[in-house]
Amino acid sequence: MTERDLTGAGVDLHRDILTTLLPGFEGTEAPEWLLRRLADGLGGVCLFGRNIAGAGQLRSLNASLRAANPLAVIAIDEEGGDVTRLFHDVGAPYPGNALLGRIDDPALTERVAGAVGEALAAIGCTLTFAPDVDVNSNPDNPVIGVRSFGTDAALAARHAAAWVRGVQGTGVAASAKHFPGHGDTATDSHLAMPVVDVSLETLRTRELAPFRAAVGAGVRTIMTSHILLPQLDAEHPATLSPRILQGLLRHELGFEGVIVSDALDMHGASGVHGVSEAAVLALAAGCDLLCLGSDTTDAQLDDLVATIRAAVADGRLTAERVREAAGRVRELAATAPLLPTSAAVVEPRHDAADLARLAAAFEVTDAARARLAAMPAIGTVVRVDTTANIAIGLAPWGPFAAAAAADRPTWLDRARIVTVSATAPLVGPADLPGAVLVVGKDLHRHPFAVAAIAALRAVRDDVVAVDMGWPSRDRATWDIATFGASRLVGEALLDLIADCVARAPAETT
Repeated sequence: MTERDLTGAGVDLHRDILTTLLPGFEGTEAPEWLLRRLADGLGGVCLFGRNIAGAGQLRSLNASLRAANPLAVIAIDEEGGDVTRLFHDVGAPYPGNALLGRIDDPALTERVAGAVGEALAAIGCTLTFAPDVDVNSNPDNPVIGVRSFGTDAALAARHAAAWVRGVQGTGVAASAKHFPGHGDTATDSHLAMPVVDVSLETLRTRELAPFRAAVGAGVRTIMTSHILLPQLDAEHPATLSPRILQGLLRHELGFEGVIVSDALDMHGASGVHGVSEAAVLALAAGCDLLCLGSDTTDAQLDDLVATIRAAVADGRLTAERVREAAGRVRELAATAPLLPTSAAVVEPRHDAADLARLAAAFEVTDAARARLAAMPAIGTVVRVDTTANIAIGLAPWGPFAAAAAADRPTWLDRARIVTVSATAPLVGPADLPGAVLVVGKDLHRHPFAVAAIAALRAVRDDVVAVDMGWPSRDRATWDIATFGASRLVGEALLDLIADCVARAPAETT
């Protein structure tokens, strides 16, 4: 491959346009059209759980992508908690941001991020769309929640910087998201257009603080959000707003790296314009790398390239802006770690002290401890199943993931598991055997979960409810809050319950 093929800088508008695009694709092998596009200069790919069937397979896939284009960005959503792609089939072996924020040890956060980076580098990924540095100022936020380090801007800032240092110390690039802050929303931008109606002064003191810290820590990329901030730009969401991306991010925060759009197939970006026109507007606003979504086709890429070329031809977008964006993407890719010679997913090991440290950061009411101590055993676990938001997906979670992966039996294996959902309400609460543990996420958000907990408590006094999401402030639906539902957090919960519950006589030695 020639030097011109590797850089493409300033010599080929078609190649420069392709370099700004980051599609997803179906399957565990790269389709022929994708390899061809990469050879033509496509910027890279974004990997999802459905592209992954194991460490060896993923390394082979990444090797084929990077062979087609040595400057391909191989991106993945690996946040180190509830949002996991690398461990989508078993749940993540990391604590997640909200719990890290409660522990508030930046050195631990840096180590966790380093472990994430080591795992990604081992299989050839070059960019993780993490950390989520949104300040979760709205407890009813449906899409951020435990992905955030917390509600305090200064705390989020110090952990944002620590996470960036940790992952980028492995050579894998980080991406602070979702600029300029998705925490004060009550709408999921995958489905609609969230509005954050706050002043620039509020934004500077709250939302921007962790982004400023991430920039100070040298973050290589920042991901935009599809949210409308009417006091800054009443017409365009942040991804499509020059005022926000150029005025705030480039000029005020001094960020010089790659600006990545959140997925353009989300309603907040393309609900009005369509994906191709949203791509033009995002490039014109200042985005450099356009995340297109989870399932892009060859025909859609043709349409995107044609639409962007037409925008350049009619003067709505300059070739210089496209060239600048492509140059930043190539510069990012050129510093990626080398592909290792063999695959080895580095899953960190955790001992009892590590799990106890996580459990110590849970919020546990005194009444819950007393109730658990009076129980001879957990007889029934009521599992509350809700529809996961698109960002989190369907990865195994909590104690159920931990028990499935355990190398020894746990108390959960001896309990009866009853699953309730919006379509399968709880039946016969008084007839459930033994003491009852309710386990779910964001319990207060779901009327069927609230009704199930109320029905249980109305007829029995041996019920403990565990919320593994972002809990309600009034504690009406929970006794234990874990601030995360990764597999590792589930393991810590299993140990906590085992430590609190009185041993049955048959188990006493």
